[in-house]
Amino acid sequence: MNADYLKLGNAQLVMAAALVLVNVGISVWLRLGLAKSLLVAGARMVVQLILVGFILQWVFELQTPWPVLGIGMAMSALAGIAAVRRTGRRFAGVYRDSIITILGSAFVVTGAGVLGIIDVSPWYAPQYTIPLLGMVLGNILSGVSLALDHFMEGIARGRDIIESDLALGATRWEAAHPLIRTSLRTGMIPTINGMMVMGVVSLPGMMTGQLLAGAAPADAVRYQIVIMFMIAAATALGTLGVILLAFRRLFNDRHQLCAGLLHTRERGATKW
Repeated sequence: MNADYLKLGNAQLVMAAALVLVNVGISVWLRLGLAKSLLVAGARMVVQLILVGFILQWVFELQTPWPVLGIGMAMSALAGIAAVRRTGRRFAGVYRDSIITILGSAFVVTGAGVLGIIDVSPWYAPQYTIPLLGMVLGNILSGVSLALDHFMEGIARGRDIIESDLALGATRWEAAHPLIRTSLRTGMIPTINGMMVMGVVSLPGMMTGQLLAGAAPADAVRYQIVIMFMIAAATALGTLGVILLAFRRLFNDRHQLCAGLLHTRERGATKW
């Protein structure tokens, strides 16, 4: 399928930006108090994307692996921090656990996709590696955040039940297993729901982008199937990893619950 790629100019961007005035108008009319946040978010998004565009253009021209690896690690670290910031509770080391888990699961799955499935050559080709890693990271971030928040809230609210089970002779795994199971389900359900309706209710971003760029629908579909299975695997690994690390921190080797390590989120407080 050959199609002319339609480039967008500054005039089209200005017209698109005017659409946010719909949100601002609704906020002002209903007194939602979101007008300023919408304008700031929109401006911030534009600046960030423009900067990313310049950086990616520079990386694409270099054709060396080190900038690609550096960008990938930076993206993973930011995703790990963002995942924790969405939770209502924290414990010492939670940021480190989140970053390690997201970095590991994203690099393993993206590496398998780039090297083993798509067979990109060279493997560090930025036009493949960076977009695939970005899509994987976005979904891991959501899964990790939901699972971690559910796990910590479950410990805080069900502390008495968990400690009763431990006092009656249950091991730390037996006492925490129901909460671990429900936390993993919470983290993975959004990805599963997205897969259930994909192609029927919504056309996903990667497929839409390829169609706009002129790719044949069959090729766009194949790429989207690959990325969705990558996302599902990465989300499963990420949520499992972060919950197991949290479990080891909040339950000690003497099969005791260390609920005192949990604290509610404080603005500006980051404990590594």
